[in-house]
Order: sequence, then C-alpha cells, then structure tokens
Amino acid sequence: MKKRKLGFLEIWNLSFGYLGVQMGFALQNANASRILSTFGADIHQLSWFWIVAPLMGLVVQPIIGHYSDNTWSKFGRRKPYFLLGAMLASIGLILMPQAGAFTAILPALWMGAGFLMIMDASFNIAMEPMRAFVADMLPSDQRTLGYSIQTVLIGLGAVIGSWLPYVLSNWFGVSNEAAVGEIPLHLILSFGIGAVAIVVTVLITVFTTKEYSPEELEAFEKAEGKTILVEEKASFSQIFKDFGQMPKTMKQLGLVQFFTWFALFGMWVFSTPAIAHHVYGLPLDDNHSATYQKAGDWVGIIFGVYNAVSAVYAFFLPAIAKKLGRKKTHTFSLIAGGLGLISIYFIQNPNYLILSMVGVGIAWASILAMPYAILAGSIPAKKMGVYMGIFNFFICMPQIVNAVIGGPIVKYFYGGNPIYAMMTSGIALIIAALFVMRVHDVDEPLITN
Repeated sequence: MKKRKLGFLEIWNLSFGYLGVQMGFALQNANASRILSTFGADIHQLSWFWIVAPLMGLVVQPIIGHYSDNTWSKFGRRKPYFLLGAMLASIGLILMPQAGAFTAILPALWMGAGFLMIMDASFNIAMEPMRAFVADMLPSDQRTLGYSIQTVLIGLGAVIGSWLPYVLSNWFGVSNEAAVGEIPLHLILSFGIGAVAIVVTVLITVFTTKEYSPEELEAFEKAEGKTILVEEKASFSQIFKDFGQMPKTMKQLGLVQFFTWFALFGMWVFSTPAIAHHVYGLPLDDNHSATYQKAGDWVGIIFGVYNAVSAVYAFFLPAIAKKLGRKKTHTFSLIAGGLGLISIYFIQNPNYLILSMVGVGIAWASILAMPYAILAGSIPAKKMGVYMGIFNFFICMPQIVNAVIGGPIVKYFYGGNPIYAMMTSGIALIIAALFVMRVHDVDEPLITN
C-alpha cells in the first residue's frame, strides 16, 4: 500500500493557500519597519519590535504541530489549523496600518507592534501545518517536487505582496504620502487586499484537497517498513520529550538554519533604513520624507525581485538536486545569497540592487525547499507535524538572537549605519553554506550523471 502519486495540478492545489499566506507575509516583511518607524521607532529599536515574530513562531509552531498530529475531525487533520491561521492573519493585516486609530488605548507604536504580534502568531498557525500537509500527502519521491512547487507559490505570493504598494501608487495613482506619524493610503489598501487574498487562497486548498486519515498514514508507514510509533496522548509535555528525541538529521540542519535565519532577519529588519541611507543618501533620522517613501517602495520592489527569482529557480530545483544532490544544491544557493547581500555595500544606483537580489532569490528558493525535503525523510509520519514545528525552533532562535543584539550592534559597533548589518547577514549565509555538507540526508535520491 503506497501513497498515490499526485498530478501537477493536485500538488499545486495542495499548497495554493501558501500564495495568500506569503502575500501577507511579504507585505509585513517589506513594510513593517517602515510602519513602525512612522509610528516613532528608532533604527536601533526596530529589531526589538520585530522580536515578536520569532517569539510567536517559537511558542506557537511546536504546539500547533503537536496538536495537528493528534487531531482528526470531519474537517481533517491539518486543514482546521491553517484555516484558523488565515482568518486571524487577515485581521492583523487590516489593523496594523490602522494602529493610529487606537491611540486612546495605547500609543500607535505599541498598538502597531501588537498587531504585528497577532499577524505573526497567525502566520505561524497556518505555515507549519501546511508544510506538514505536503509531507502527509506525497510519497517520498515526490516531496522535493512538492516543496519546490510550494516554493513557487510562496515566491509568486511574495512578489504580489511586495510589489503591491508600488503598483497601487505608480500604476493606479493611490497616494504614497501622508502627514508625519500617519500611514500612506497605498499601504493601508495593500494590507487590506492581502487580508482578502489569504482567506480566499486557503479556502481553495481546503476545498480541493482530501487528507489521508491517521489510519491510512499508518498503513503507508507499515508498507514502507518504517517503525510505527505507539499512539500517544496529546499533551503539552510530550512536545518537550519529542524535542529531546529529535532525529540526528534535524540537529545537523539546526546549525545551517541558525546562520541562515540570523541572516534573513537582519535583511528584513534593516533593508529599508540601510538602502534609504546608503543608496539614496538620506540622513539616518529621515523616516517620513517623500524620498524615504520612495526608498521604502523600492525595497518592496527588490524584495519582489528576489521572490520572483526564487519562484523561477524553484522550478529547476528538483532537476538540479537530482544532478548535484540536495546538499550541494543548498550549499551553492546559500553562497549565492550571501554574495548578493554583501554586494549591496558597493551599490550607489538603486536599479543595481536588482542584481543583488538575484543571488538572494536563489538562496530563498533553496531555503524554503531543501531543508524540509532533507528533513522529511528522517521523521515518522505520526510525528511530522510536531517535528516540523520543533524544527521551527532553529528558525526562530537565531531571529530572537538577532533581535536582541542586532540593534545594539548597529548603534554601538556600526556607528548607527545599518548597511553593515546587511553585510553581516551576507557573511552569515556563507557560514550556513559551510555547515550544509555535514548533514546526513536519510533518503537522498540517487544522483544521476
């Protein structure tokens, strides 16, 4: 008894909800620093406000993964979780740029950070069950393809989300200017459109895909000769036991993920102020001028570029991995991303930043696919959700570390200049690449010549 091989459209629908989720995530990544700066956050404080994102992932994803492993209802196993996450994320997206309307309760900056926390918790409720969903539904030899298609959808969603403010402003004439302390209309509308997209795309996945039951998944494992785990009572304490018993492959990937996500967090937090100052020549304390808004919109464009590159590169990942192996593919990709970030230091023309983002896009595609394709083969089906959630620990912890030390490093060691944080991120990606070759890939497909 084997899992049925799915057709391309079925695999596409399996992850289609990620298109909307990533659209919202991209709006957050490209614009949260700009919104928080508008509400009064200093450059060296930005990473502290961003800390809510990895903290939510650290707490929420293992819990959601554990309980989705042990949930079965008429609505399915994973579906209830990513549908709930989509609904809550849409609320956070609508409210964050409107935080100034709640000043009777708290200052806009704190309300904005609170809505950022709601968004991140909700994205985390949706994301990891959707990753486990791919591993649940696909046989081993289709998982690289499944995660690659998921990466394509992530890339497409991120391109739309990243470019949306620029498109509304430059193509449809929506104002990108606002009074000091207020959010421009094109950002408010962009976040609202993202909220609708999340709900619609996740509903498409929910209604087009039928999940395997726990009994069917157990039968598949028996047929593959894998050890069948004894049924466990769903409990919070079990998560800590599972953490202590994580597979060796996961531990090895942990070092790779640490340096990878330390780098990504630095890029997301400091791109707007770094590019506004280093490339556009603005003073470090300028966070509201028309040129600053122009720089912020351009950051959205180049973020869209790296996501577009990742969507294209993801189509080729299965073939490249088949030729080189998953580990060599991931090593090459991370190095390309590291060099891309470092190159920003040498750029003075904003248009050339597109070239830097090509390397970042290559890395991003591999980051979203290869570690999960490698990891899935080392995890039993009954633990897929919880271990995918625990694996998120290696994504969240480096972001928390960067959130705590990133701002002070920029302030006291980099003289307040965030461009050096971008270079640090590039170096971290190259270090991550060096650790990839130490990883044991349990079910690495045979490499073809």
